[in-house]
This record gives sequence, C-alpha cells and structure tokens, in this order.
Amino acid sequence: MGKTDSTLAMSGLKEVLFEFRQVGSIFRVTAIDPRTGIEVIMVADPRYGEDAIKRLATRKLAYVISKKRGGLPSKNPRDELI
Repeated sequence: MGKTDSTLAMSGLKEVLFEFRQVGSIFRVTAIDPRTGIEVIMVADPRYGEDAIKRLATRKLAYVISKKRGGLPSKNPRDELI
C-alpha cells in the first residue's frame, strides 16, 4: 500500500480523481470524490512531488466532505451567524 493509498484509507474515501494543471510555475490541483461529486481545488508547488500533493488534496477533500456532513465544527465564526 503506497502513501496515497494509506491516506485514502484514513480519510474513508474509496476513490479520488485528480486533475493537475500547470499554471506558470505552480500546479492547480482538483480532487474529486466521484461518489458524492464534491470537489476541492488547491494550488501547490510542483517541487513537493505528485504523491505529497495528492495526499494534501485528499486530506482537504476528506475535510470538506466531513464538514458538509456536519462532522466538524466550523472554524469561521461568521458561519455561526448564518
């Protein structure tokens, strides 16, 4: 099991689709959960390597999914006012 596979297992996601686009000297990375259709976008430095960037994108995706399900408290105090 590779590092990205272990991140998937820890996040509870079965599959994540990635799209890497080079924009100038950075990567614009989209991570998508095909089951829910939820996606996140992040910007990363290519020097970190594809595996590390995939791990970070997977963690961000798992966080967003958990937050949408009500599993994590909001860190933004303005969200409490809505």
